[in-house]
Amino acid sequence: MNKKIGVIGIPGKWSSEMLADSVDLKTGFRLLISMDEVIVNLEDGKVWFKDFDLSTLDAILVKKLSNNYEPEMINHLETLRFLEAQGVAIYSKPCKIAGLLNRFTCTITLQLGNIPIPPTVVTESVTEALYTLEKFRTAVFKPLFTSKARGMRVIEDSESSLDEIRDFKESGNRIMYIQKFCSLPGKDLGMVFLGGKYLATYARVCQNDSWNTTTLSGGKYERHEPDGNLIDLAYRAQSLFTLDYTCVDIAETPDGPIVFEVSAFGGFRGLQVAHDINAAGLLVDHVLQRLIEQ
Repeated sequence: MNKKIGVIGIPGKWSSEMLADSVDLKTGFRLLISMDEVIVNLEDGKVWFKDFDLSTLDAILVKKLSNNYEPEMINHLETLRFLEAQGVAIYSKPCKIAGLLNRFTCTITLQLGNIPIPPTVVTESVTEALYTLEKFRTAVFKPLFTSKARGMRVIEDSESSLDEIRDFKESGNRIMYIQKFCSLPGKDLGMVFLGGKYLATYARVCQNDSWNTTTLSGGKYERHEPDGNLIDLAYRAQSLFTLDYTCVDIAETPDGPIVFEVSAFGGFRGLQVAHDINAAGLLVDHVLQRLIEQ
């Protein structure tokens, strides 16, 4: 199909390059866009990436806005919103992604949607954070903008708790997002959806004594076949956000399944390793079909 589709991503990163390659394979056009090189000129209504006018694209696929989760990504979404108003189709829509960048915003949506989540407290008060830790006994303190457990700290109720909480707050976490530490069976699940339809599930399995299963901490991807009840829970969670491609992070605990988050930028590697599914190619097919239907 003769469509010009750009990819927002990180040059050199596997998933971003894979998605750009998939677009090239199916359309003959390849443009991998790094948002830190994008210029918005509101005077002439143009958005440029190097010497390319992004308003001439038929569509943009958003794989990654930044190398790190950070509040500045909201400004990137404003750029995409501006392009969307000029007629460029954005997948997923900027207004949908915005509801997932901030961990607190995502959690509130899940809570209001009656999705089971870990016991969670959000506060700016060190005193209240200490009281919460005494109640939880062990808690995970999480930055509002983060991925792959970066910046998260497990703090236990002890004589040093107050100092640890203060240090977390002073490390750029004025608002403290605190979740009760949940005992996991050595793995958690990534349940992937494309266009609101269930694709497959992979497990992230811990290979060491790390408290989390992320690949940054040595976790490995394995195939997993969930039951219908778990698929239904993940479906209800992702349907609150209506993204074109997403992954729901779920853990099965002794007290039942819990949802940690719905991802704004679901990855491809888990499905590739665990199921040999080319999710990038499927996403491009999905977008091309959407463009035909417009």
